[in-house]
Amino acid sequence: MIRPATSSDIPAILRLIRALADYEKLSHQVVITEAQLREHLFGARPYAEVLLAEEAGQVVGYALYFHTYSTFLGRPSLYLEDLFVLPENRGQGHGKALLTRLAKVAVERGCGRFEWMVLDWNTPAIQFYESLGAVVSPEWKLCRMTGEALQRFAATAT
Repeated sequence: MIRPATSSDIPAILRLIRALADYEKLSHQVVITEAQLREHLFGARPYAEVLLAEEAGQVVGYALYFHTYSTFLGRPSLYLEDLFVLPENRGQGHGKALLTRLAKVAVERGCGRFEWMVLDWNTPAIQFYESLGAVVSPEWKLCRMTGEALQRFAATAT
């Protein structure tokens, strides 16, 4: 079953975020707290939305997404930040169900694109996405500015 998350799901969402970070060998980067999640997902100005996959009443996967905007298309886009299903629950259709529901959300909201990133070493995920009709674009590279570099650069603004 796929359903929208509620504020009572915050502990489960955080548990899944940490499990995703473990899988990607990035646990050292996870600093988010339940309070931050609550504010950013359900506060006065939500920044993202979450869909949950459940099996036998237990949360086994999630998709965290938000809108961006395509100036070329003149339409919003749906950006998938995280898609994760617990390893013991993979191969049962939860990932595909989450992606299908997100595609439906994108179409219903008039989005011109549905996009996400995948780590280049994650061959099973790449093959899965391609089997669904997604195109993995080799010509685009992620640019990121965080921490001290972000602070330093922001300080140069006039």
